Amino acid sequence: MRVVVGLGNPGEEYAHTRHNAGFEVVDLLADEWGVTYWKNTCGALVGRGKMRRSDGAVEEVVLAKPQSFMNLSGGPVSRLCREFECPAEELVVIHDELDIDPGTVRVKKGGGHAGHNGLRSIIDKLGTRDFLRVRTGIGRPPGRMSVVDFVLAVPKKDAADDFAQACRLAAEAVESLLSKGISRTQEEFNRAR
Repeated sequence: MRVVVGLGNPGEEYAHTRHNAGFEVVDLLADEWGVTYWKNTCGALVGRGKMRRSDGAVEEVVLAKPQSFMNLSGGPVSRLCREFECPAEELVVIHDELDIDPGTVRVKKGGGHAGHNGLRSIIDKLGTRDFLRVRTGIGRPPGRMSVVDFVLAVPKKDAADDFAQACRLAAEAVESLLSKGISRTQEEFNRAR
């Protein structure tokens, strides 16, 4: 079964922050796929949704939001892959990305962690980098603002619009990945918008 994991930090104080882009996208997909029940499994909130593929078939997909903090996401993610017999190559991880312009997304398979501690933890626990990634662009902090303060802030005004747009695009990219595969998804989402 395919597993889609959104990265974020649990708790109200982190809700809707840039670092919780993965949680935001999973919530959008849950609404789209009719997920109404979440169960704590393998250290994550897990819901099962039904996605209609481009060929018309309906596929059940596991949506998950790890309930460890971001830096420890690898434990729940590796347990979810074992529980649902999802090979790492088919795992989809949604995360915030500083090096991508706000309001945009990029899709890739494999690669490093680029300093993202959630990805570092997943790579460590899975023992591979070869999972699918939906990189949700948040851009770099303005001026001298620290990266930590920036990613843990709730975006305001125009930045909030860009964040919402990136999350919507990321949800579309996940559906495309699952339905059309990585090549077609990259053609659609990795070009300049």
